[in-house]
Amino acid sequence: MPTFRTHFSYEALLELRSSYTCSSVKTDSKFTQQELPACKPILTPKWVISVFVLVGVIFVPIGVASLRASQQVVEIVDRYDDACVPANVTDKLAYIQDKSIQKSCTRTLTVTKDMNQPIFVYYQLDNFYQNHRRYVKSRSDDQLRDKSKAAVTTNCDPEATLNGKPIVPCGLIAWSLFNDTYNLILNNDNLTVDKKDISWKSDREHKFGSDVFPQNFQQGPLIGGKTLNPNVSLSEQEDLIVWMRTAALPTFRKLYGRIHVDLKVNDTITVHLENNYNTYSFGGKKKLVLSTTTWLGGKNDFLGLAYLTVGGLCFFLAFAFTLLYLIKPRKSGDNNYLSWNRPPVGR
Repeated sequence: MPTFRTHFSYEALLELRSSYTCSSVKTDSKFTQQELPACKPILTPKWVISVFVLVGVIFVPIGVASLRASQQVVEIVDRYDDACVPANVTDKLAYIQDKSIQKSCTRTLTVTKDMNQPIFVYYQLDNFYQNHRRYVKSRSDDQLRDKSKAAVTTNCDPEATLNGKPIVPCGLIAWSLFNDTYNLILNNDNLTVDKKDISWKSDREHKFGSDVFPQNFQQGPLIGGKTLNPNVSLSEQEDLIVWMRTAALPTFRKLYGRIHVDLKVNDTITVHLENNYNTYSFGGKKKLVLSTTTWLGGKNDFLGLAYLTVGGLCFFLAFAFTLLYLIKPRKSGDNNYLSWNRPPVGR
């Protein structure tokens, strides 16, 4: 059978190649050919051990300092949701929902260590899921910010309107505003709780309008929490602003105010509170918290423990690799360790 062969000269191949080359293509460069200088570290045992030691040296002191700062914070935590219900009450939910019953309660707190001002007063709620998707969406930022958009209540159901008129502020977040109150007394003198500037400045200036005032709020058949003064703009109602910044976890604290008085060890604080907020329907807990701060903030042992754990683990790995390097050293770039240079197993 005959065979057909085609012969091309070298000049013909060059001409064929040039016909497929675009004249606008730039000359090859180091960038296009990925030949730029690059750092390619070789992880030798000495480098690995040095890095672990360095991380340990940095993390352990930070962990010790953080843990010590956290332990210097003085906290007084008092749970009162059960204690403030009379002993003869069996149905706590019916008790808290009965508006005809006085909810006053008195608690006594003892200062265990000296507390230097400012002392922060928080209320803490447990088992309250402010991060629920429907709850978080139940608000109108346009309405809170702009007086002309009071009717924008798209996401606020079922607290959107009342008798056809918009509720300001609308939504479940505002409707469920915390409404317990605290009156603190020290040595028969009122202990003033400063409630100014307890919210974020950015929230007051940009998220809540100075010309927006409450309308039709908590006037429906079902009242969720605290009522608002209709003559005070939303930008000045800081309890609301603090509450509207929803928490990410079911146990959270929110700032109630500050005390600008030093408290000494064994001081006794009498708290007259109004136990109004309903946490009994969902098995929640209420706590009053008095706390100092340090350069790290409030009490937080986790941060210091995390740094100590990572630093300690790095020291352990550095020690283990050092022993391995001394007991069974290995030459860098030894081809004998390649799989195809090793003798077959079983022979």
